Amino acid sequence: MAVPESITFEVFFDYLCPFVYRVAGLIDAVQRSGRQNIDVRWRYFSITQVNSKDDGWTVWSAPASERVKGRLAFKAAEAARRQGRFDAIHRPLLFARHRDRLDLDEPEVVEQVAAESGLEADRFRRDLADPQILEALARDHTHAVTELGVFGTPTFVFSDGTSAYVRLSESVEGDGAVEVFGRLLSVAASEPRILEIKRPRRPTPL
Repeated sequence: MAVPESITFEVFFDYLCPFVYRVAGLIDAVQRSGRQNIDVRWRYFSITQVNSKDDGWTVWSAPASERVKGRLAFKAAEAARRQGRFDAIHRPLLFARHRDRLDLDEPEVVEQVAAESGLEADRFRRDLADPQILEALARDHTHAVTELGVFGTPTFVFSDGTSAYVRLSESVEGDGAVEVFGRLLSVAASEPRILEIKRPRRPTPL
């Protein structure tokens, strides 16, 4: 049996985004199917930063004492990455936010997710407190905006430089995931002349 061709791409994401949750499920389902070899790199992109009206303020340089929406989850993901365990915590953080409706800005929630994901607790706490832990967010987000023109999440960036902002209306599992992913690739990666497809929303009857 032939080994499926490997597809490499990046996805810019924010744990706050429900469309990221759906895309992560899609990618996971395709990977588990064994029918497509996917090499994905998840890269940070802050919706809070995009929505900020203050030109001099950034998510990554705001004081640690300031409660910044979504920032703690990025710190947790990067702390896990320092342990070589990003994949162990990535989907659990998404589940906590979008399935279990937990607040990822609460330290006890993030610590519980980390513990259940098998991270070493003391090192995790030390890394969360490290002022440099947000450098990866600053680097990824700045690169996304200034070099790639990313404006929202999730945004796919393929190895040839083509990119696409993708929103799924619902989660896709099983064999349907492989089919949907194939169609996504055929448009987003293989047909760069199509810049945008957007479905109108029918008005709600009065």
